[in-house]
Amino acid sequence: MNDKQLEYFRRKLLTWKSELLAGSRDTIEGLQDGTRNIPDVADRASEETDRALELRTRDRARKLVGKIDAALRRIDEGEFGYCSVTGDQISLKRLDARPIATMSLEAQEKHERREKVHRDD
Repeated sequence: MNDKQLEYFRRKLLTWKSELLAGSRDTIEGLQDGTRNIPDVADRASEETDRALELRTRDRARKLVGKIDAALRRIDEGEFGYCSVTGDQISLKRLDARPIATMSLEAQEKHERREKVHRDD
C-alpha cells in the first residue's frame, strides 16, 4: 500500500472517529437535558426504552472508537492492511468498506464458520 492510500485511510478513520465522538456528546447532552418527570407510566416506559437503546448504541460506538484507534496505530506501525491471521494483504475494496478490518475476507469467513460451529455445540 502506498503513502497516498495510507493517508486516505487515516483521514477516513479520523473522520469516522470524529463523527462517533460528536454523536456521543450529543447523547450525553440529550440525556442530561432529557431528565424530566413524565406522569404517564406508558410514556415513561417508552422513554426509558429509548434511553436504554441509545446507551447501547453509544456503547457500541465506544467500542468502535477503540477499533479505529487500533487501526490508526497499525497505520503508524506499518501493519495496516495486512491480515492478522495469514499475513496477506487485505483487499483495498474490503478496507474501503471496513477500514478497521484485521483479517482478509477469506480469513474472516473461515473465522465466522468456526465460530458458528462452536456456538452450535
